[in-house]
Amino acid sequence: MVTSLLALAKNIGGMLVKKGLTVGVCESCTGGMLGAAITAIPGSSRYFLGGIIAYTDGVKERSVGVRHRTLVKYGAVSPQTAREMAQGVRIKFRTDCGIAVTGIAGPSGGTGKKPVGTVYLAVSGRGRTAVKRGRFSGSRNAVRNRSCRAALLLLKGFLAEMADGERRR
Repeated sequence: MVTSLLALAKNIGGMLVKKGLTVGVCESCTGGMLGAAITAIPGSSRYFLGGIIAYTDGVKERSVGVRHRTLVKYGAVSPQTAREMAQGVRIKFRTDCGIAVTGIAGPSGGTGKKPVGTVYLAVSGRGRTAVKRGRFSGSRNAVRNRSCRAALLLLKGFLAEMADGERRR
């Protein structure tokens, strides 16, 4: 795993501990890499409650509650799906924050509207959800690493806006 990814995960872990918050993840194209980065940090059990690798539409629906109509109308790689994944994992694991990643890591699977490297990230908590689109280039592994980094940066920004001790509503 990339050293800078681990340093970022460690920094975020410190923020979660300081604020007394917990997090859960729901990942698709990263296949567990985000959860692995978070749990590579000693003591992560204080704030990381669990993760789901929702690689297929059916798992997204059954495991975290992504609505079937969302998947049909917008697709698995969409801001709407990322939003529902983050909200769903937060509810499922009863965490303060839920984080989600869904995208096309390649080398195939892209389309004209959603080329390889298109990724949607979402963080949910404090009664709101932030969603961001990423467009990453490089190999499959590079897209996955960049997606994890972007997801952690989104979480870091989200946490920075939260007051210490503020919990989910």
